Amino acid sequence: MTAATITKEPGREARILRWREPVICCDRVWEENYARFETPEEEIEKFTTRFRKLGASEWAPDARILDIFCGRGNGLKALERLGFEHLEGVDLSEQLLAQYSGPAQLYVGDAGELKLGDACIDIVAVQGGLHHLPNLEKDLERVLSEIHRVLKSEGRFVLVEPWETTFLSVIHFMCRQPLLCRAWGKLGALASMIERERETYFHWLQRPQFVLNTLSDYFIPELQNTSWGKLNFVGRKLDNR
Repeated sequence: MTAATITKEPGREARILRWREPVICCDRVWEENYARFETPEEEIEKFTTRFRKLGASEWAPDARILDIFCGRGNGLKALERLGFEHLEGVDLSEQLLAQYSGPAQLYVGDAGELKLGDACIDIVAVQGGLHHLPNLEKDLERVLSEIHRVLKSEGRFVLVEPWETTFLSVIHFMCRQPLLCRAWGKLGALASMIERERETYFHWLQRPQFVLNTLSDYFIPELQNTSWGKLNFVGRKLDNR
C-alpha cells in the first residue's frame, strides 16, 4: 500500500492509503450539479439525521465504523458529530477523498476487494453507492460478500439507496419538465445528476426483488422500509453463511 497525507485544515489531516491505484471517476458535470443541489453542510445534516433514524444512538460509542463509497467524507463527518471516533472510509476516487478533512482513516479501494481482516468492523455503512455499480447482478454479490466478511459476528450493515416509490416517480416526472427545472435550480441539478448516471441508476430501480433477495442472503433485517424515494435497511450479519 502507498500513502498520501493531505492537509485541509490546521491540525486536521486526512491520511489516505492506497489499496489500489485510484481511478478517474469524477464526472465534472455531475460534480457541478451536485454543488448546486446540496452544500456540504446540508449533506452532513442530512446524513446525521439519517443515522439517528437508523439507530445510531444505540451503537456502541467505540464502534469501528467503515463508510463505503464515502466520496467526500460527509457521512464520516456526520458520524463524527454523533460522537464516533473509530472511523474509516473507502472510495475509488482519491480526488473525492482529498476533499475530506478529519480524523478518519481513508482508503483508495474497491468496495468488492477490501484490504481488511476478517471480522474486524462493527458497522459498515453505504449511502447512495450501490446504485452506481456497473454490473449490478455480478457486483452486488461481490460487494455484499466483502462487507459480510469484514463485519464482526452480530455486526451491522446500514444502507440507504434510491428506491422506486410514488414520491420518486413524481420527482422523476418533475425532472422531465424543462420549464420547471429552469425555474427551480435544485430540481434542475437533480435532473442533470440523474441523467449522468442514468444507466446504473434506473437499472438499480428496476431490480428491487433481486436487491432485497441478495441482501437477505447475507444479513438479517433489523430495519427495512421504503419512504421518500429511499430504501432504508439495517441488517445483522448472517453468521451461518
